[in-house]
Amino acid sequence: MKIIIAGGGEVGFHLAKLLSFESLDITLIDTDKERLTYAENHLDIKTLKGNACSLRIIKEAKVGTADLFIAVTSEETANITVCALAKQLGCKRTIARISTIEFIKENDCINFEKLGIDELISPEALAAEEIHQLLDQSAFSNSYAFESGALTLIGTTLGDEVPFVGKSVKEAASIFPDVHFMPIALQRKGSQSTIIPRGDTEFEAGDRVFFTTLQQGVEEIYKLTGKVKKEIKNVMILGGGKIGASTARRLAEEKFNVTLVEQNKTKAITIAEELSNIMVIHGDGRSVELLDEEDLETMDAFISVTENSETNIMTCLMAKSKEVTKTIALVENIDYFQLSQSIGIDTLINKKLLTANTIFRYIRRGEVVDMTTLSHLNAELLEFVVNVDSKVNGQKIKDIDFPRTATIGGVVKEGEGIIALGDYVIEAGDRVLVCSLPRSIKRIEGLFR
Repeated sequence: MKIIIAGGGEVGFHLAKLLSFESLDITLIDTDKERLTYAENHLDIKTLKGNACSLRIIKEAKVGTADLFIAVTSEETANITVCALAKQLGCKRTIARISTIEFIKENDCINFEKLGIDELISPEALAAEEIHQLLDQSAFSNSYAFESGALTLIGTTLGDEVPFVGKSVKEAASIFPDVHFMPIALQRKGSQSTIIPRGDTEFEAGDRVFFTTLQQGVEEIYKLTGKVKKEIKNVMILGGGKIGASTARRLAEEKFNVTLVEQNKTKAITIAEELSNIMVIHGDGRSVELLDEEDLETMDAFISVTENSETNIMTCLMAKSKEVTKTIALVENIDYFQLSQSIGIDTLINKKLLTANTIFRYIRRGEVVDMTTLSHLNAELLEFVVNVDSKVNGQKIKDIDFPRTATIGGVVKEGEGIIALGDYVIEAGDRVLVCSLPRSIKRIEGLFR
């Protein structure tokens, strides 16, 4: 598969990194020589210096023979233009990164495919959606539902009081034999590497663990991890940009009590006029006095999405000091992600990573019917439909030649979720959830073909 990526910033680089595991023919176009040199030195890809909107450059990249053209520069108009050019020159499919959320909402009215754009991706819309999902399971740092909730992914950090800390996965399973969840990935405190748990993997305090669970398993995880489920009703949002305004609008529609703080007076007035069902405060959200006056301590969630990452982090820490249940900070610097556990913020989100991961999932459509990237972990959760010819059809899970860097997290059979263990026999029609490190995905796909 030949893929051309226009834009070598964080989105383009991260996307190229994800795709480099797939042994694909990747060309990265950018005007910045230093970016391209860095990409060449770290990834097995081709690079091309120049403006992607130049016909000469994209022709040099052989866009006419490309299977996919992805435009993720920082300029929305450039991305739309170059995708249209790429399609006219013979590229099979195109994806454009945009910043105008309105384009996504009006996709049914305006046929962007006629313009040569097969898929629109908005980082701001993705960030707003991520925030909404995070508020759904307030005690956990991540959640994702498969097959209308037949199986759910939940991520949480283990405290010292968790009863299975200090025990191996096998020991924990024998002590709690009737639970309806299983661990599929974990990250040690202070580490950046991802571990796919095996029977001899020992849980440690501070581990960030992801579980797949049935509906009844959610309550079991609450009980065993000591998490307290608290309904989110009162939400304060710092920052009235596209993400803040979009999040406020959606939460207000769902009857949340929303307070939005915006420093720019004109923007604050505009939001107040457009969203009459929320409280809009004009002021500097970095002011402790202002936040105290607006009853920060009564909030169930605090979401900081200003354009300044440091402001977002510091105000979330301030909210945590007031014992706000859920804090979410938008950060631009990917390196900050490793700080979220150590400094006490519940969740950091990065719209560039969300964009790259979403495009990656779009590319991988095929045998994979659903996919999500485990937040801040180098692992993917994929859902496969087993067909009659699949190599896994008719086999017990324990007999499948699975790599150690992957595990089956559950099965959905006829709409019902199953935490499937070693003796479970996989059958045609089953929808199987697999957690895998990127380097093993290709091998896993081969088992389900």
